Amino acid sequence: MRLDRFLAETTELTRSLAKKALQRGEVTLNGVVTKQAATKVGEDDRVEWDGKPLALVGLRYVMLHKPTEVECSARRGLYPRAVDLIELPKAERLQTVGRLDVDTTGLVLLTDDGQWAHRVTSPRRRCAKVYRATLAEPLTGDALRAAIARFEEGLLLDGEEKPTLPAELVMRSDRDAELTLYEGRYHQVKRMFAAIGNHVTALHRESVGPLTLGSLGPGQWRELRPDEVAAFD
Repeated sequence: MRLDRFLAETTELTRSLAKKALQRGEVTLNGVVTKQAATKVGEDDRVEWDGKPLALVGLRYVMLHKPTEVECSARRGLYPRAVDLIELPKAERLQTVGRLDVDTTGLVLLTDDGQWAHRVTSPRRRCAKVYRATLAEPLTGDALRAAIARFEEGLLLDGEEKPTLPAELVMRSDRDAELTLYEGRYHQVKRMFAAIGNHVTALHRESVGPLTLGSLGPGQWRELRPDEVAAFD
């Protein structure tokens, strides 16, 4: 890796600012002041900037309890982004693993490991995602039995060419629905309940695979343990 890129990867410097820091003689490579941006940095090399040792940031895996009015977007918009809540070096490199709408709360995973993110989100892996939905209208009796059957069979949603994968619906009360999905289509929970003539007024994701929020409150986050990361291998 080039030295200017190494600096940009390990500090808040841009590539252009890294080159200026090099020209000012602020950077040492293995104890020697180095000014050439194209100098190669190896795995065993020691780089310091203003006397502070630098190290590359490894792959990160994070869970966040997303509150409302927070976007799962890489671009800045009207609301704060999920990544803005994560206090880690170079946190802006983290990508959400499947999105939640701005008005949806609950478990969001973030990582800079693209392969791991794909394993979590791929429908082929059948990673269970559990949602709690508050419904506008009660769902009981024959209507509930019909909804359970339709969700188990798979629904053909508007604008889709393939039906949804089988999903599991359990009612905790007449308006409190627990829905387990094995895929993640656009606005899927809301669209599925709309397809049976109901409306979701509030939505919360409780778990992804074996991961649950536990004691994390809205806006709180933590890094995943190695065993939690490995659970999706």
